[in-house]
Amino acid sequence: MNLIYPALAQIIWTFVVLAIMTRARMAAFRAGEVRLGEIAVSGERWPPKARAAGNNFSNQFETPVLFFALIAIAIFIGSTGWIMTLLAWIYVASRVVHTFIHTGPNDVMTRMRVFAVGLAALFCMLIIVIATLL
Repeated sequence: MNLIYPALAQIIWTFVVLAIMTRARMAAFRAGEVRLGEIAVSGERWPPKARAAGNNFSNQFETPVLFFALIAIAIFIGSTGWIMTLLAWIYVASRVVHTFIHTGPNDVMTRMRVFAVGLAALFCMLIIVIATLL
């Protein structure tokens, strides 16, 4: 049952990122950096800050899909111990830090390292699920 909390935290974080993206995009509209017709078909015309926020929002539907699948499987098979819970929280924390880097200084190397931490946590979660099944 402890895995429910990091899953809910990731869902809440996705809504936070949606708010970050919306704020960045609205600021771009207000500043006249982009017009509605320019982004109707493609997001390429968004200024960098709004584009980064939009890209980060899209990221919330990439590896988190694996996270939610692993959470559901782990709960179903009873693999919900403290190590799995810790790994789930590490994954969520990596997503939060990744967002701050992506929508802030956007240091690509740091962002990649944080992303790798999240992937490592997911991979370890997968190993635990498989080990439980064996």
